[in-house]
Amino acid sequence: MTAKSQQGMQAVVCHGPEDYRLERPARPQAGAHELVIEISACGICASDCKCYSGAAMFWGGGGQPAWVKAPVIPGHEFFGRVVQVGAGAAQHFGVDVGDRVIAEQIVPCNKCRYCTSGQYWMCEVHNIFGFQREVADGGMAEYMRIPPTARVHKVPESLSLEDAAMIEPMSCAIHAVNRGDIQLDDVVVIAGAGPLGLSMVQVAKLKTPKKLVVIDLVPQRRALAQAFGADVVIDPEREDAKAIVHALTGGYGCDVYIETTGAPVGVRQGLELVRKLGRFVEFSVFGKETSVDWSIIGDRKELDVRGAHLGPYCYPVAIDLFERGLVTSRGIVTHGFALAEWEEAFRLANSLDSIKVLLKPGAPA
Repeated sequence: MTAKSQQGMQAVVCHGPEDYRLERPARPQAGAHELVIEISACGICASDCKCYSGAAMFWGGGGQPAWVKAPVIPGHEFFGRVVQVGAGAAQHFGVDVGDRVIAEQIVPCNKCRYCTSGQYWMCEVHNIFGFQREVADGGMAEYMRIPPTARVHKVPESLSLEDAAMIEPMSCAIHAVNRGDIQLDDVVVIAGAGPLGLSMVQVAKLKTPKKLVVIDLVPQRRALAQAFGADVVIDPEREDAKAIVHALTGGYGCDVYIETTGAPVGVRQGLELVRKLGRFVEFSVFGKETSVDWSIIGDRKELDVRGAHLGPYCYPVAIDLFERGLVTSRGIVTHGFALAEWEEAFRLANSLDSIKVLLKPGAPA
């Protein structure tokens, strides 16, 4: 072990709700079939903001089991460069020192019924980078350990830092859009034009639906959605979304509704906008419980309600789409900060003054 590898590193450490600290933990070391990467960038996700603020789903409030096991270094939207390869890891992962890589956000156990049947993203153990330290810390640090069961992909050198940092959200967007099973004559509504929604707009446009509609409160985000291919954008505070969608569909409602607002109103709105026998895709992570009239789903509309979780089998697709210029991070990534500026980064990420905020430990000054 070299003197350099024994040094500490800078990292944001989560100790509890609203108790995140900039610390200098030991730099991780690669064991057998493990990697250590130097982090180039790590995005701040809406779930990171909700975890920071103490949402019950993360911390076990309201009778829910605790999801976060602090202390832990947060961050699951990361990529970096391999700096240490443990015994057998080069063959295990198909990478070597110097390679630019990304690991999927979930660390599957490879033992449960879901992992052994190929449905690894629904792993029963369900360890996610940045939430449980037992498996591995997250990417809001200078260095990060990649454990043996992680799913690792090479990132082409041709991708910009911003595009590479958006591979994780874009993979989630691809999975959500695929769950909508969009057909050529469908009218599709995407509710929410944050980083995920704007990624979904780009992917949905590649499916060439009849009409692509985006609903969001923020003018800048609606404009960007239109630039990415939305046919219609709606401000729900000033416009009647139901009237607009019904005018586009002969009064029936949209064929596919993808919910990515993270707000309860987005769910209720979707149940109203989607047509009978339509497809409702739920992606969001909510900070609190959402109540709806379930009779709409069954007795009144017989809806096909589908969840969308993580980005299974979609990382190679996202990397390819970025490499071919079919999707982009331009306009979505709005801010970048050093690790020492994490407090301002989180504040901005949790506001409407940004879209995607990156922490960039390894980026050039």
